[in-house]
Amino acid sequence: MAELSKTPLHALHLELGARMVPFAGYDMPVQYAPGVLKEHLHCRAEAGLFDVSHMGQVILRPASGDVADAARALEALVPADLLGLAEGRQRYGLFTDAQGGILDDLMIANRGDHLYLVVNAACKAADIAHLRAGMPAGVAVEEIEDRALLA
Repeated sequence: MAELSKTPLHALHLELGARMVPFAGYDMPVQYAPGVLKEHLHCRAEAGLFDVSHMGQVILRPASGDVADAARALEALVPADLLGLAEGRQRYGLFTDAQGGILDDLMIANRGDHLYLVVNAACKAADIAHLRAGMPAGVAVEEIEDRALLA
């Protein structure tokens, strides 16, 4: 069996007493010492954070420096108005194949000089391969693997 990957927050989860389980190839926390009922009640009364660092984080960086070039290129793979996505805004989208069939979903954010994407953990490798195959030479696909992501 392959060794499970670890998120950047793995050591913190262990320090906080998390019970870890395999999920999408990662060693992920499923609950903490107080138990799921106390966690649930706390989230209902206050707030909760969820480590989603196992999901794929990708930057599409246009060589031109114009984020519209990355948006235009991504619109060939994601049928959404990405050219109209304002800086600092985020949009839900779907990866489609050449026939228009849905491959997976993703989130796209306009960060001003680049697009920031979050893809599903279970399809991360396939989604990133689809991106790399679909981007022109002027748009770099940069996978982020060392940054935590919380929801």
